[in-house]
Amino acid sequence: MDLISIDTLTDEQIETILDRAAHWFGENRAHRPSEQLRGKLVFNLFYENSTRTAMSFATATHRLGAAAISLSVEHSSVKKGETLEDTARTLNAMRPDALVIRHRDNGAPAMVAGIVEAPVINAGDGTNEHPTQALLDAATIQQSLGRIEGLKVAICGDIRHSRVARSNAKLLPRLGADVRLAGPPELLPDHAAAMTIDEAITGADVVMMLRVQRERLETDLGDAPGEYLTRYGLTQERLASAAPDSVVMHPGPMNRGVEIDGTIADDPKRSLIALQVEIGVAVRMACLEMLVESVPA
Repeated sequence: MDLISIDTLTDEQIETILDRAAHWFGENRAHRPSEQLRGKLVFNLFYENSTRTAMSFATATHRLGAAAISLSVEHSSVKKGETLEDTARTLNAMRPDALVIRHRDNGAPAMVAGIVEAPVINAGDGTNEHPTQALLDAATIQQSLGRIEGLKVAICGDIRHSRVARSNAKLLPRLGADVRLAGPPELLPDHAAAMTIDEAITGADVVMMLRVQRERLETDLGDAPGEYLTRYGLTQERLASAAPDSVVMHPGPMNRGVEIDGTIADDPKRSLIALQVEIGVAVRMACLEMLVESVPA
């Protein structure tokens, strides 16, 4: 089994991952390491820069007792012209027990999964999907608010280029949430319903902000310093229109003063940003556990 998209998971598998993530969250906080995957080998292959996801998978692997080996793409044969297909064949010959891949091209993890015999986990492919991020976002909401069903979730920012938004838009409605997508008109996908940032945030239980992926824009937004925050970012004034006990999330990396006011990001009562990172380790432990242990010995 591979974890390429939210669509590849059944409702039962999603429930299992969230339940096991809650277990590992408690174990990690109690500083109880596991030897559950002792002797297993996990390859981390990141073709795009990453802090949270790369370190989270490495930490999750270590806490399960397995070994994590990261390929430095900048110093690999990729720089000599080797194709992704040939890299996948080379790594497959080393017989890992799982392979985690992030790639700039949509569909790259699925292609690698067709070559590598071990389970492959999509750690983000282009503008397509980031399934483990959506799973950790769901786990964070559940941990903080006690439920997902019936909640209003506003995801705001660069929706067009966000694999996080795409995966969350698939997962959260399956768990009973009402998801609203909003952003600058030029940063919304063609199929998205027209909704302003203010409309999306009004009455929302969860406000998830996304950065503008300027590296993927064909033309610059042309916004002056501070202009994006005023027009489209999460300010104290906008947050005041959300539900009284609403919480704030951000998958990172975060640009303070651009898509989110720094005081909101640091608010100990409303910001779940640090909790997302912590729970991310537990969710990825649950994913590795499910995928690696399901492979016949």
